[in-house]
Amino acid sequence: MSNQMRLLGEKILREKDMIAKNLHRDRMIGVEMTEIERMQADKMEAQIIQIRAEFIGLFGEALLNHDNKDKTMEKIEKWCKETGEYFFKLGIPLDEALKDAGYYRKHIWKSLEESMMELEMPAAEVFKVIYLIDPLLDHSIHCFSMSYVKYHQVTLENAKQAFLELSVPVVPLSKGVGILPLIGNIDTERARLLMEETLKQSANLKLSHLILDISGVMIVDTMVADQLFKVIEALSLIGVKTIITGIRPEVAQTIVTLGIKLNGIQVKANVYQAFEELHG
Repeated sequence: MSNQMRLLGEKILREKDMIAKNLHRDRMIGVEMTEIERMQADKMEAQIIQIRAEFIGLFGEALLNHDNKDKTMEKIEKWCKETGEYFFKLGIPLDEALKDAGYYRKHIWKSLEESMMELEMPAAEVFKVIYLIDPLLDHSIHCFSMSYVKYHQVTLENAKQAFLELSVPVVPLSKGVGILPLIGNIDTERARLLMEETLKQSANLKLSHLILDISGVMIVDTMVADQLFKVIEALSLIGVKTIITGIRPEVAQTIVTLGIKLNGIQVKANVYQAFEELHG
């Protein structure tokens, strides 16, 4: 490419901080924020402008190193990964964060347009710049979105895992006796965790008996019953005897209708009866 391409790249790198400041000022016009949000934004302004300047500088490098587009792509992808995580942790919604793309395109092209007019670049050279810059901008939008969504999914998964772990609380009642109150529906994933956590916690607490209270379980079908039986069987293998309590009338009717057998499983009406049985 011509010397003009190099001059464009040098100007972008030289003026990236100024472009970033103008872009940021333009971007923040009309953004509605509370007083507290405004104060927080002011504290982060210098860092945000620096992040913007780094991104703008990548396009200056792209113009200087136009023969090595892959290297530029790698740097842009790295920036998008880091910035996507940063914006997600700031709590900025993805649709709001993606509005930045239009401002980057506007201000980068404004700077390039001024330089191309000064250099009187021929149309052929202008199109070469367009074919270089626009695909990189489009790619950055995609990479940023994917990075943001990835961290969002990781956070949701961690929150879900934490919730599931809290949903299997084995509580000690007395020496060797504990209770596991189940609340809510039992799906395949929760059933897996139920098996793992119940065995682990029962062993750690050195239980000989576990009261499994299902008064908070709304639905007991064949899948749920099968999973509970497997947990009870596994507990028996480590020396823990299980007592089921809290079978509500409508659940009892469902169990009978489905033909689910509770042979060999000790059942009591409530936790008090089970506790009395163990300490009577």
